[in-house]
Amino acid sequence: MQDTSAVPPISNTKVVNTPEEQEDIRRRTKKVLKRFNRKRENLVPILQQVQDELGYLPREAMLEVAEYLRVPEVDVYGVVTFYNQFRLKPPGKHSIRVCLGTACHMKGGYILLDAWKRRLKIDRGETTSDREYDLDTVACVGCCAMAPVNVIDKKAEGRVSPTRVDGILLAYKMEKEKKDKQDQ
Repeated sequence: MQDTSAVPPISNTKVVNTPEEQEDIRRRTKKVLKRFNRKRENLVPILQQVQDELGYLPREAMLEVAEYLRVPEVDVYGVVTFYNQFRLKPPGKHSIRVCLGTACHMKGGYILLDAWKRRLKIDRGETTSDREYDLDTVACVGCCAMAPVNVIDKKAEGRVSPTRVDGILLAYKMEKEKKDKQDQ
């Protein structure tokens, strides 16, 4: 059994995985690790591949990587927190990106960000507790003529207003209820 006390808490909003999820994370991480030799210089490519597999880098995965490479857990955590390409929280089923480029900023990008934060009750870089939505910002999506722009599930939504935020969320809620009804 590995001593995990050296790994600092991942964030102030702790992700709690069930024992079944933890075992699945370990299994899938080990599958990725089989593609790499145990050289320390493989740390970043391994972490990238594990994140591609899992969608984020949970604690269990980081511990497996540290053990495999025979490096201290805190070193893995340090790399993960140094590079902004790595996620410590699971992505939501729906990804929301608020553009804060110059045009979007001037047309109310920060107002939209605040609207999303209030509606979803999360902050930038977080995922809702039901893992339905995650929220973040981008510097520019290249649709300046449609400012302010939000990218939802890789689809650009132009001329978004706080009222439109409510409409988007309502549409997703209705779609989910319809799917849940069909699954019963």
